[in-house]
Amino acid sequence: MSATGVPPSLGLRRSWQLAVTAVVLAAAVWVLAAHRHAVDAGADRLAAADRAWLLAAGAAALATWVCAAVAQQGAVAERLPAGQLVAAQFAACAANHLLPAGVGASAVNLRFLTRCGLSTARSATALAVKAAVGGLVRFALAVALLLASPRAQRLSPALPRACVMLSVVGCAAAVATAVALSGPARRGVGRAAGRLLADVRAVHGRRARACALWGGSLGFALLHAAVLIAVVRALDVPVPAGHVLLAYLLASGAAVLLPTPGGLGSLDAALVLTLTAAGTPGAAALSAVFGYRMLTAWLPLLPGLLVLAVLARRSAL
Repeated sequence: MSATGVPPSLGLRRSWQLAVTAVVLAAAVWVLAAHRHAVDAGADRLAAADRAWLLAAGAAALATWVCAAVAQQGAVAERLPAGQLVAAQFAACAANHLLPAGVGASAVNLRFLTRCGLSTARSATALAVKAAVGGLVRFALAVALLLASPRAQRLSPALPRACVMLSVVGCAAAVATAVALSGPARRGVGRAAGRLLADVRAVHGRRARACALWGGSLGFALLHAAVLIAVVRALDVPVPAGHVLLAYLLASGAAVLLPTPGGLGSLDAALVLTLTAAGTPGAAALSAVFGYRMLTAWLPLLPGLLVLAVLARRSAL
């Protein structure tokens, strides 16, 4: 333990995360500067996009927080206050864009669950259950999409393997982040795994909770993809919705490998690359990513931080 009360290993991990974040952000700024004209063209194209589709994208973005709340409720047997739970997911989204690798969202949800009466260990395992189900849902969606669409399989010979690898890695990373937030969970891998399995059995022993957990996780992934699909439609880009969905699943899995706040830089680059591979022109891909980011991250950021402050002031966090 250092003089500041922070374990050396934790301090080293934070330093590594900050260094990687700085490198990725610097690379993102360099790429944007190098392609400034393409970015300007993409922003202009988004400004002239179909307003109805953009409104649909905004509605889908709002619904993602409701699905996140439903999935979180499904991960615990206890009844959570519905209004505060949705507000906590909104605040967690904002916090997630300030800290790397999903730590912000996990910390907010961990604090909320403990304030609701759950122990720190049970709160951490509930987050791990939710993260694991989310990863499995994305994996199943990617596999089902590849099996159902021969055209998607021909986008790249390595695409099926990439989807599997990134989904598994993303699921493992999310679970590790949630479990690592709990001090008691770190004391023994076996005990933590046993507690996780016990919570999984308890949740799936109640049909309503299991449906909420899996249905909320499925809705969360599909609605995020729906935001991107609606923005692509608003730009009048003739790319099949299934290809955009697969591009989102692949990009969100790739973004987990780089621990930047809210996937800033890493998710953006991955989305542009996968959308381009799916047949979207470069300028349109930039516009689509810009619109997706605006609706899911930038516009909700300040209101989310205000909600975070209100929840903390009311001792809900």
